[in-house]
Amino acid sequence: MDNWLNVGKIVNTHGIRGEVRVISRTDFPEERYKIGNTLYVEKESGDLTPVTIEAHRKHKQFDLLTFEEFKNINQVVPFKGLLLKVPKDQAVSLDEGEFFYRDIIGCSVFTLEGEELGKVKEILSPGANDVWVVKRKGFGADILIPYIPSVVKTVDVENKKIIIEPLEGLF
Repeated sequence: MDNWLNVGKIVNTHGIRGEVRVISRTDFPEERYKIGNTLYVEKESGDLTPVTIEAHRKHKQFDLLTFEEFKNINQVVPFKGLLLKVPKDQAVSLDEGEFFYRDIIGCSVFTLEGEELGKVKEILSPGANDVWVVKRKGFGADILIPYIPSVVKTVDVENKKIIIEPLEGLF
């Protein structure tokens, strides 16, 4: 399944007309959930069912999708808990200095002096900038690193290495 990108998870149905409630796992929901686009529902067996977006709207923190092929709740109930995927060749291109979360998570973080701090385990998006959560090497609380130019000096996704200049009091 390395040739597929995860763009969302169907967490429930919504109403009786085949609408599904999705927790989006894409930075580009307006692109992925555009009317007429084809997504693939990955079944537990690994089989992929193509679905065509008929309608998309936001509701609270969810994306609500309706598929052309499925018109009522009984047809979409089996999709609860399943992932929505697209082929990897449909990846969106990024500008220089932009990264996919999947490229950052798992990278080792070092100070300018070469001290290894740990690995990025998740990324938070609370506001103006992302915050990278680093699981410390050894023991201790996670380190929260703001993704801003004054802190993050280099990001080498190919070698899974990030170099930072910690702000005073960061740890």
